[in-house]
Amino acid sequence: MQTLEQHDSDLDVYFDDPRGFTLLRGDSLEILEQMEPETFDMIFADPPYFLSNGGMTCKNGRMVSVNKGRWDRSEGVQANHEFNLRWLAACQRLLKPNGSIWVSGTHHVIYSIGFAMQSLDYKILNDIAWFKVNPPPNLSCRYFTHGTETIIWAGRDSKTKHTFNYQTMKEENGGKQMKNLWNIMSPRKAEKGFGKHPTQKPIKLLNRIIRAASNPGDLILDPFAGSSTTGLAAVENGRRYVGIDQSDEYLELSVRRFEGLSAQGE
Repeated sequence: MQTLEQHDSDLDVYFDDPRGFTLLRGDSLEILEQMEPETFDMIFADPPYFLSNGGMTCKNGRMVSVNKGRWDRSEGVQANHEFNLRWLAACQRLLKPNGSIWVSGTHHVIYSIGFAMQSLDYKILNDIAWFKVNPPPNLSCRYFTHGTETIIWAGRDSKTKHTFNYQTMKEENGGKQMKNLWNIMSPRKAEKGFGKHPTQKPIKLLNRIIRAASNPGDLILDPFAGSSTTGLAAVENGRRYVGIDQSDEYLELSVRRFEGLSAQGE
């Protein structure tokens, strides 16, 4: 198989390991629109939730700002939705005919994501409710504590014959059909040993998604890589990974995490 460099010579490759872990640096939309169509077997995306509005929250018993960076600032409902339409259209072009995409989000963004998918004729397969055992408290005491995130799983289009490793999921659930309610803790301290990302997902969550909807050797894309939990899970499960991020800080964190994983396997 040709490498990404052979396909897309203008891409800024920040890190590339022959074991199947590649990081691209730059604006995700620009990179997605440069890449060759029908390249990826599966995509996992954790896009901006547009929550960085100057508020505060409680984390580990301390008050902290919810501002994650410019990338998470809302430009208004319409502009946010247009952004979601654009990157989802770009990802749809990059999926192989039988590929699928998983997108996570809270109520702040997931309804826009779902509507954008329907508008683009994705084939919605499931909505997963990820139940966080250890969510932060609701400080205002005027709402229920936000203890879930929704993950939408969709095929590229109505003709997609998506991969679903049903038997694997059944075995991992004690011999019973796995439901769409997943009880998984948020990342523990040990998962942040090489540094922290404000929206880091637990490795257990990505392990399950990747084992459910891809096969060994498949190529997986994360267009908003962050600290590359998707990439670690991909490599651990014998898949190949391409992650995109514009932050050198988080790209370097991804490299440290990958090299730490590699050292554990030696």
